[in-house]
Amino acid sequence: MTLPLPQHGRPGAARTALFEAVTAVGDEAVALLAGCRGDTPIPGAEWTVAEAAAHLAMANELMADLATGEERPYGDGTPASLAAANAASLAARPQRDPAVLAEEIARQARRFTTAAGPRAGTEPVHTPLGPMDLDTLGAYLLTHMLGHLYDIAVALRRPHPIDRHRVELTMPFLRTAMPRVTDPRAAAGHNACYRLRVRGLDGFAVTFTDGTAVVSTEPPRRPDCTILTEPVAFLLIALGRYTAVDALTRGKVLAWGRRPWLAPTFPGLFTAP
Repeated sequence: MTLPLPQHGRPGAARTALFEAVTAVGDEAVALLAGCRGDTPIPGAEWTVAEAAAHLAMANELMADLATGEERPYGDGTPASLAAANAASLAARPQRDPAVLAEEIARQARRFTTAAGPRAGTEPVHTPLGPMDLDTLGAYLLTHMLGHLYDIAVALRRPHPIDRHRVELTMPFLRTAMPRVTDPRAAAGHNACYRLRVRGLDGFAVTFTDGTAVVSTEPPRRPDCTILTEPVAFLLIALGRYTAVDALTRGKVLAWGRRPWLAPTFPGLFTAP
């Protein structure tokens, strides 16, 4: 359970901005993957560029199906089950042409916005990370695309698609997901209140009580550790693409409070799905 957060259903301009970002990032995949070698390995991962693109195409299709109201079981929300589902999906679909896959990534992103647009953003949907509302699913889709397209961009040595505005649009999903991806071993017995501030964006709090994480808009008590992060660094740390120690040494993260030494180990309390 989490404490009440601002409504994730996004009316008007905010919802339009989310859908425009989903569409734009999908379209940018086409340019990013143009003329590339699909067998290029992704640093620090087992996948090649083509395999990451195939995964994105399938994930976008899954989320577009969910936006239509279809039920699509995909693991049980644990990292191991999601990894198994990913492997099974890749094995079932052998297409590895980067250009073909890029067009599918873009097509399914547009299909998501078309399906979600007429529905209320507060409508509940069941996702690979459990229940959430439809607009939070849109933020999930955007977050997922940004993470894997970042990996592809690094592998190809091309510009990545993450910026401050897009990070802001991912925040409803990240707040929702954090309690669900807490690593029970790393967090066992942990008690601390963290205030997370992302420069230029709204912050929130994460409070651990005996290893259980609760996310709230404001800290329920005096924070033990306040962490201020640059937006792009925040998302990359949340997705496991960037370490907190690297960010701290590069000045991308600042920490203070009664227990500032907690900052470097905070990301390790979670397992990126």
